[in-house]
Amino acid sequence: MLRKIIKIDEEKCNGCGACAAACHEGAIEMVNGKARLTREDYCDGLGDCLPACPVDAISFEEREAPAYDEEAVRKAKMQKSGVKLPCGCPGTQSKAIKREDSACAVGAPVQSQLSQWPVQIKLVPVNAPYFDGANLLIAADCTAYAYGNFHNEFIRSRVTLIGCPKLDEGDYAEKLTHIIANNDIKSVTIVRMEVPCCGGIENAAKRALKASGKFIPWRVVTVTTDGKIIE
Repeated sequence: MLRKIIKIDEEKCNGCGACAAACHEGAIEMVNGKARLTREDYCDGLGDCLPACPVDAISFEEREAPAYDEEAVRKAKMQKSGVKLPCGCPGTQSKAIKREDSACAVGAPVQSQLSQWPVQIKLVPVNAPYFDGANLLIAADCTAYAYGNFHNEFIRSRVTLIGCPKLDEGDYAEKLTHIIANNDIKSVTIVRMEVPCCGGIENAAKRALKASGKFIPWRVVTVTTDGKIIE
């Protein structure tokens, strides 16, 4: 159908992510450091993103485009907020986990410090509410097994994302860029193993930080295979 829809000039776009944050429908995402209209059927044509752009890279145009799908937008918002939908795997539903801060008695089971679900980079929603104001942990999945105090030293007070660059298909950088660019991330801690293949998760996180266009404190921690820490 012929209708009014936004147009993004990627040459002008400075990658700040303000338009993606202003788009309540989730039609705009950050791709390779630039704003992009990824879902035309999510764009309502009202232009809430226009005044958010500091470099006037967004305008209206009238062209052939899919009709605005309000129901699809509603379902997408429910998924991002952690509301369970009547389809899909329940194990991938996003949720925050509240924990009581209490000291453990001698001999008592060690309490998990995980604050959200899911944790796999490929499964976590880009705009999950728990990313707002989060200190982000991006960790190779073997690190939690190699380092005994991983929960208390790294997971505690952080939102955790894990992956294995050797076994998972694809590159994490694009997904991580979206997460960092579209949310108020306060800091990033990258924990990897000393093995060479684990450099993939470190490189992906560094590229995502650069592509996001944000200046966020970050550090890399390396865990040896015998459970020691190298900063």
